[in-house]
Amino acid sequence: MTEYLRPPGAVAETVFPLTCIRCARCAEMCPYKTIQLGTVSDGFNAGTPMIEARTIPCYLCMRCPEACPSGALEVVAMREVRMGRARIREGACLPFLGVLCRTCYNACPIFDEAITMNELLQPLVDERTCTGCGICEHVCPTDPPAIVVERTP
Repeated sequence: MTEYLRPPGAVAETVFPLTCIRCARCAEMCPYKTIQLGTVSDGFNAGTPMIEARTIPCYLCMRCPEACPSGALEVVAMREVRMGRARIREGACLPFLGVLCRTCYNACPIFDEAITMNELLQPLVDERTCTGCGICEHVCPTDPPAIVVERTP
């Protein structure tokens, strides 16, 4: 995996690989099989939980933080999760090209708050409420996706 997110409640990336004990409990608890563990090719991050949103996003079930014994994942309210921030690539986004598409807007679990539609029916991301779950990226019909989640530092 090259681009990945950390599960909900992850401590800062600067300390995450040092805090995570690589027990895999978070991955075992994930009912969607969203959480994958880093491999040897991920270097120091081998064995740590990673989410590749385009493949399987986080559905915010919030089971992983409760399973974490090390404190690498802290229990937080679902609306306070900040795994990353969705960014719209306007040059690839269908509504910005004149084609009606509401896929990311309709799929967002923080409906009509994290992603809204402007008067031209183009999606807008509210960084204050976006959880970074990656559902929008997962459902985007363009390839590569016109909306991507960038991991928070």
